Amino acid sequence: MRIKLRFLGAARNVTGSRHLLEVNGSRILIDCGLYQERQFKSRNWDPFPVSVKSIDAVLLTHAHLDHCGLLPKLVREGFGGKIYCTAATAEIARIILLDSAKIQEEDAEYKRKRHKREGRKGPYPEIPLYTVEDAQKCFPHLAIVKYGQQIEIAGNVEATFYDAGHVLGSSFIKIKASNNGQQRTILFSGDIGRPDRPIVRDPAVVEDADYILVESTYGDRVHQGPKDTEQTIAKVINDTKQAGGNIVVPSFALERAQELLYYVNELLIKKQIPPLMVFLDSPMASSITKVFQQHPELFDEEMADLVRNHLSPFKFAGLKMVENTEESKAINQIKGTVMIIAGSGMCTGGRIKHHLINNIERPQSSVMFVGYQASGTLGRIIVDGAKEVRIHGQNYKVQAKVIRVNGFSAHADKNELLNWLTKSKKRPRKLFVVHGESDSAVAFGEFVKGKTGWDVAVPQYQDEVILD
Repeated sequence: MRIKLRFLGAARNVTGSRHLLEVNGSRILIDCGLYQERQFKSRNWDPFPVSVKSIDAVLLTHAHLDHCGLLPKLVREGFGGKIYCTAATAEIARIILLDSAKIQEEDAEYKRKRHKREGRKGPYPEIPLYTVEDAQKCFPHLAIVKYGQQIEIAGNVEATFYDAGHVLGSSFIKIKASNNGQQRTILFSGDIGRPDRPIVRDPAVVEDADYILVESTYGDRVHQGPKDTEQTIAKVINDTKQAGGNIVVPSFALERAQELLYYVNELLIKKQIPPLMVFLDSPMASSITKVFQQHPELFDEEMADLVRNHLSPFKFAGLKMVENTEESKAINQIKGTVMIIAGSGMCTGGRIKHHLINNIERPQSSVMFVGYQASGTLGRIIVDGAKEVRIHGQNYKVQAKVIRVNGFSAHADKNELLNWLTKSKKRPRKLFVVHGESDSAVAFGEFVKGKTGWDVAVPQYQDEVILD
């Protein structure tokens, strides 16, 4: 039995997750994500390294854009198989891909006009990477699977999805390949969540596997605890209200926005912050929040209790779901302190840029980052202490307070990842560390090897390995 694994994304970086498994004459793609780091965006435009028509199936771990965001391009180029994922992932992926396609179209038009005005050509084509129509053509390919359900992907190749505890509907996936009495199992972690986080359940126990691919987004650090996170948010809100500014929160529409609402709701219930208006200024986040409300079976016990007691974090007094651009613009006319939660989470596009323009030069305001900021993104530039940033072609001085709440991450830290890995009943033949910036991935690989003695590799982009 010959098994080949190719690392086509998220290799020593944290976006563009794509892994191609070739086994028993079949090709299976695990995730098909968009690159979001500026220095890697050109890869989104590259031709796929194999004929997409030769790919038998896609297994989707979850609906974050860096894991599903290239699916429309894959389908447009000829992929005709099924895209397997959980029901919640399918519902959220539809929302996220349509939003991404709209942004692709708008950005291409904006670049075309700006480049024409400035008499220059940009580094990327002035056509969209894919369109809304391309995204819609993905949806008939979605095939729903349940946690723990073993499904046949191709001849003698089976896959099982397990709850990864990262975002609603997220999975890690174990693939079992058999041939002539031989059997090998390969486990793809996707993104692994943290224990004892709000809303979603803890990650399932890792099943034993011959080979494991594990993420390492935070493989070189330890997060602060939930209580510290809650108190940090309370301090930011209270300090900013006293100063008379706004709290601007760049946030991913999936999980991060809902988790932030959970913490604000908790602080309001405990009366640790004053009543305030909270704007969820993201149609996508609002739509995803409705998906959360439709899947209470995926909630942990604490969240289920809140819902049963009519204290849902998605319905507290002062919360406003912003529906359109006019409502978004009107936020800037409000006197007094408000919290504005808007996308994108790394400040690469969307309404957050407009709110930054209106607040980043105000010393009274705060910009609170509650998620990972990939290298090269506007969010990372701000977090790293830039004194001036460029937004929509104009320069702005960074005078607002910049706060980073690391404990908010939906990714397990190095100790949590190690704990998850070592629950495996047997020693893997090899561990591949992926989905982390180079320093983080290498540090986590060395950390695991030092603790376990396992054979560990940190692959490079487009590396190929044969799994014996």
